Amino acid sequence: MIHSIKRLILLVALPLSGFFISREAYSQSSVWPEIKKETHPWIRWWWMGSAVNENDIAGSLNSYNKAGIGGVEIAPIYGVKGNESQDIQYLSLRWMSMLNYTVKAASGLNMGVDLTNGTGWPFGGPQITPPYAASKLIVQTYHLTSGSTLSEKIRVKEPKQEFAAFQFLTAYSDKGEVLQLDDKVGSDGTLNWSPKAGNWDLYAVFNGKTRQMVKRSSPGGEGYSLNHFSKEALAKYLDRFDQAFNNKPPGVRAFYNDSYEVYDADWSENFLSLFREKRGYDLRPFIKELISKEPSEHQARLKSDYRETMSEMLLENFTEPWTAWAHKYQGITRNQAHGSPGNLLDLYAAVDIPECETFGSSYFPVPGLRRDSADIRNVDPDPVMLKFASSAAHVAGHNLTSCETFTWLTEHFKTSLSQCKPEVEQVFLSGINHVFFHGTAYTPKEASWPGWLFYASVDFTPNNSFWNHLPGLTSYITRVQSVLQTGKPDNEILIYWPVYDAWNNAKGMDMPLKVHNIDDWLHPSSFYKNVIQLQKKGYCLDFISDNLLKKASSVDGKVLTSAAGAPYKVLIIPKAEIMPLETLKKALQLAESGASVIIQQLPADIPGLGNLDNRREQFKELLRSLSFSDAGDDIKVMNRGSGRIILSGDVQKALVYTGLYPEKLTEAGLQFIRRQDGTDKYYYLVNHTSEAVNREIPLNVKAGSVLIMDPQTGASGAAAFSEAEDVTKVKVQMLPGEALILKASPVASPNVKAWLYLNKALNPIEVKGKWNLHFTDGGPSLPADRQLKQPEAWTSFSDSAATAFSGRAEYSISFSMPKVSAFEFVLDAGKVYESARIWVNGNDAGILWSIPYRTRIGRYLKPGKNTIKIEVANLMANRIRYMDRKGIEWKKFKDINIVDINYKPLDASSWKVMPSGLDGPVRIIPYKD
Repeated sequence: MIHSIKRLILLVALPLSGFFISREAYSQSSVWPEIKKETHPWIRWWWMGSAVNENDIAGSLNSYNKAGIGGVEIAPIYGVKGNESQDIQYLSLRWMSMLNYTVKAASGLNMGVDLTNGTGWPFGGPQITPPYAASKLIVQTYHLTSGSTLSEKIRVKEPKQEFAAFQFLTAYSDKGEVLQLDDKVGSDGTLNWSPKAGNWDLYAVFNGKTRQMVKRSSPGGEGYSLNHFSKEALAKYLDRFDQAFNNKPPGVRAFYNDSYEVYDADWSENFLSLFREKRGYDLRPFIKELISKEPSEHQARLKSDYRETMSEMLLENFTEPWTAWAHKYQGITRNQAHGSPGNLLDLYAAVDIPECETFGSSYFPVPGLRRDSADIRNVDPDPVMLKFASSAAHVAGHNLTSCETFTWLTEHFKTSLSQCKPEVEQVFLSGINHVFFHGTAYTPKEASWPGWLFYASVDFTPNNSFWNHLPGLTSYITRVQSVLQTGKPDNEILIYWPVYDAWNNAKGMDMPLKVHNIDDWLHPSSFYKNVIQLQKKGYCLDFISDNLLKKASSVDGKVLTSAAGAPYKVLIIPKAEIMPLETLKKALQLAESGASVIIQQLPADIPGLGNLDNRREQFKELLRSLSFSDAGDDIKVMNRGSGRIILSGDVQKALVYTGLYPEKLTEAGLQFIRRQDGTDKYYYLVNHTSEAVNREIPLNVKAGSVLIMDPQTGASGAAAFSEAEDVTKVKVQMLPGEALILKASPVASPNVKAWLYLNKALNPIEVKGKWNLHFTDGGPSLPADRQLKQPEAWTSFSDSAATAFSGRAEYSISFSMPKVSAFEFVLDAGKVYESARIWVNGNDAGILWSIPYRTRIGRYLKPGKNTIKIEVANLMANRIRYMDRKGIEWKKFKDINIVDINYKPLDASSWKVMPSGLDGPVRIIPYKD
């Protein structure tokens, strides 16, 4: 059945000009979910030197609010040279007064405030004395022969380790004997022991200190980094906040912890006792093997146990008690777990808002999208890495997943809003729904241009030329997030992450799972290959860890991971060499309770060394109990209880066997993510290909109505669709770089205005005549006005003022429309460097901030004479180039100051002039039905 929705469009005949235009209504309020402060993008707000005052706080918040930003995250960092008298000591009474004022002022604007739970990163500060500082393993070796004594004291030889504490001494003989000599070492380091026979190697172990200081700290925040594996150290750290808060809630929404970035912290004074408690054996006799450079399977198992213990300590001694502390102050926690030496899924799930980050620039084949190799870092953000945070949120039942977005997207001052769009869309497609811009520095009103700046950001500052056009991006993000925060995620697959395959590695020690080393721990895995293939095919999925799987249950044939979470239709166990016995038992239990479980390959072994023979025999016995029948086509099946287990090397075949089919819309090149809101299903679609999509796409849902929602403009309308078996085919039109949202509902919506499809383009009408160019705002000075025969980039003029200019300029023209009959008219602005706001006959037609730089203007045109004004904003780069060439000082920040994308001191004097302005051609494209 074809649902050809009648268009409820008022056609206005204009006999004088002979053309028709649409007066179609574009609702921007009724169809979109509720807009809250969380649906807006938030921004990291660096307080440089914490040199803030109430007037400038209020002014900044007002600017952010008008630009469409919903909240700020206060991040105190290093200060500005020459401004020391204005610095405020962190957590002092004056500092708390500024925080309280910020919370109150933001609340008055319906904005939120998050607070970095420290200064710079990682957690640490003056309250962290050496006993509570980040620790490392120090091992010293000695050699004794029969009858000899050790003449030297057993003391740490490494410089600057005066606080290192002796922990134990293990002796190994050449005949395989192992002795613990801890009690033979006196308080002064004297060894009161001599071997009676043989040759002995002695391994002395100390709890040393990394001596890492807080990075980029603010005044009053200087000091050692925290020992994240010690609950006592965390309590010591947070006590300073208790005193500053006077044990009363400071009014912030969330306390934030940045990515781990604690280096060489591979030990803790209480590690031995916890290892014995959790792994069931004493680590001391194995210290020689733990640090050995000769890899073995036994050593890999030992290190797996070591890494699992580190993971549990980080979770139980830091992440969980920190979150409990935040709740005490009526706040929640936001945490970046990546980079931690632990199970990322467990660490993310333990907080209220898991946060990932994008770092660097991705390649998208969208035509015209600028990506200069000299202006990007040699890294490609991997969306699979982002899904660790969103998966943990979905599995744990948390609604929000945040992302530090646009970190080092391009070189300073060269990032356009159009470059931000596909990058943030990739974030959304990964399940993130709460974006944080990275970022903006607090700048007092009297600071000269470009103001105060942070060294590693896209400069989302009111001094940026694109600031007046930023609402184009923020409105887009707000509309998308309003949908992605509605209802629950709609992912049908739960896929197990075999972390023990990564941990079971003889190389290295604590194994931090970083964004920058995913080639080592993520990319080679079958898990990763399955995730990529399944998503490309059209499946939606989340990841689950061993610990989170323990909490899962089977309800109505589906896997439920938490009371607030959405159920999954199938659990996939990808190829895993190592798997705990408990995990395999849990998978079988879920199947027995009615779930469908797909196992790509039965695991070969269990992890670790503790009670290995007994556990291994239980594991083998369990595997022997599994009896599969051959279902053909590389599929074996075992019915278990009310569910079943499918064993197949081809996961996609197994999914189809269970009756679970992919979304075939990906065959059109589109990417998507879904949300379920009651009986309604949302599809967020993105076209990151080089080709336009103009076709029917199938949705795996039976719909009585489908609403098209355009997040770029806020427009909406009823889609044309048809039904076929168990799918709904919806007509969509998407140019490269565009996004759409489809809302599929089970019931018809007869009173919704139809979406106006642009089916037949007539010959474009180039807007010709005398163009007036007027520079309105920016610097270092305003170039002279010009009259142009056609739009030209102002950097093409032989005018040094124009080539140095960063700001906004207006291109305007009066023209007469030719006679044409059409349903709609689209303005194509041509080449725009870098964003534009359009007025047609005095009507604001919106902001063109991203590819394809087009907008519908039919409702604004009129017979005869028309006017178009196009306000264009370029980037900050040309003015910065001018300042560096003239030797004008602006880089006046402490610590790292300002560096380029390769972390060298930034010098823009050799930069090429960036094209700026409107290069056209400006065309109006009529469309017939």
